[in-house]
Amino acid sequence: MLKGRHLIEPGDLTLAELDDLFCLAEKIIAEPQNWSEVCRGKILATLFFEPSTRTRLSFEAAMLRLGGSTLGFAEPNASSAAKGESLADTIRTVSSYADVIAMRNPKEGAALLASRFSEVPVINAGDGGHHHPTQTLTDLLTIRQIKGKVQGLTIGLCGDLKFGRTVHSLAKAMSRYPGNRFVLISPPELEIPDYIISRVFKPAGVSFTRTRRLEEAMGDLDILYMTRVQKERFFNEQDYVRLKDSYILDAEKMRLARPDLTVLHPLPRVNEISTEVDSDPRAAYFPQVKYGMYIRMALIARLLGVAGAEPEPLKQPKAGQSVKGGRRK
Repeated sequence: MLKGRHLIEPGDLTLAELDDLFCLAEKIIAEPQNWSEVCRGKILATLFFEPSTRTRLSFEAAMLRLGGSTLGFAEPNASSAAKGESLADTIRTVSSYADVIAMRNPKEGAALLASRFSEVPVINAGDGGHHHPTQTLTDLLTIRQIKGKVQGLTIGLCGDLKFGRTVHSLAKAMSRYPGNRFVLISPPELEIPDYIISRVFKPAGVSFTRTRRLEEAMGDLDILYMTRVQKERFFNEQDYVRLKDSYILDAEKMRLARPDLTVLHPLPRVNEISTEVDSDPRAAYFPQVKYGMYIRMALIARLLGVAGAEPEPLKQPKAGQSVKGGRRK
């Protein structure tokens, strides 16, 4: 179904294709040994024109756990881009070596451009403030595993809603499922872009509210998605310094939340979640990292159409299911 295709944004996948990926990820979680050789002989290229240790290692770990190999670079100065080579030429070259490409680039639209010159599937691993589809897949799988569903939830988005591409992608993705509503928690300078409201929420009939105070929202939330204020997106450092600690989730605020709240964060965090929250059973941002590796394994297997990755009937997990080593079992 997905063999040979590119993934540039979450909207490239239908809801049925998303369900299929989640089902495959759950099979891998249940019996990872069955998938340890399915990509033997295949190569994943990781082209990271912008630093991102976590996402790059997650992709590489996913491919290695499928039995495949990896090659690539972790910064533009380690590639021919430093000599002035165009992105198109880099992609033409690398697609001659690899079977699938995961690319991060600070320029919005770079992944779409790459897909037009690649002979193999391109996975967008983040393009500027635009899209980060595999983080969205990670977030959806985590929510599905912990809540047992991805619909009928109240989701608080807190922090840098202006520049946070993970927030934009998650808002779009969760708006596709019925019954979800959002609470947007940010300072005025970091509000979610108007196009999310006008082109995503309103056409889908999604309910949302805005607030400046995290404390006011805590008691209503099923999901709290914290984000860091993204220093690299600011043109003025003084503005960053003024806004960077707008919200700090700590134990005192957690006492205002429901016992079944789930706290997510795409990581890395800076100061927006106190380390004292890490031991709270509602903190799910480290299990979230592990889910990210499993959903990337499922995605790579599907894009390559490797043996043993045939589609499975749609199904929903039971509430409370979790990965080994995760928060709940």
